[in-house]
Amino acid sequence: MTADQPIAQHPAPRGRPRSFDREAALARAVDLFWERGYEATSVADLTAAMGIRPPSLYAAFGDKRSLFEEVVADYRRAHGATVSHALDEGPTTRAGVARMLRVAAAEYTDPAHPWGCLLISSAVNCTTHEVEEELRGVRNGNLRALESRIRADVAAGHEPPGTDAAALAVFVGTVLQGMSQRARDGATRAELEQVADLAMRAWPEPVR
Repeated sequence: MTADQPIAQHPAPRGRPRSFDREAALARAVDLFWERGYEATSVADLTAAMGIRPPSLYAAFGDKRSLFEEVVADYRRAHGATVSHALDEGPTTRAGVARMLRVAAAEYTDPAHPWGCLLISSAVNCTTHEVEEELRGVRNGNLRALESRIRADVAAGHEPPGTDAAALAVFVGTVLQGMSQRARDGATRAELEQVADLAMRAWPEPVR
């Protein structure tokens, strides 16, 4: 290169490279929302727990509500799937629900993460209508799916013809919500397993 040749200009990199583990930060956000609920968790709380600054949070996840939507999706893929898979493993809905309630007793009291169910506890005292509606929609969708399974078992002869599938699905959902709250109040796994066993006594006797 001669003295009068221009020095080649390299384009400046666009933006600063992300300097944090996004998945690890998301996992911390899951725990925080799970522990405190949506309304009581501030952006300052989130950035402190995730170990990032507000601009990084907004750049990687969007605003608080967008982050929470991703938290709910991540929770459903991981912890929520543990409970729902237990339902799928039963040869009948009755057997699946019995297994699901006992798995929920273990999941809701696992010391490795906050107690209870995030989909239930995050809605407590929530005044953000869109978030409240989202969580309600997920829970009601689960009930409709359970009701459909019960109806299928009635049609297949696994349940008595007079079984009220809608009422039975609501009953199971109510038991799960109660178990979640009791776990947050300090109930042990053994105590919740007793609740699960008692709940199954209310289930109609299977057709023999």
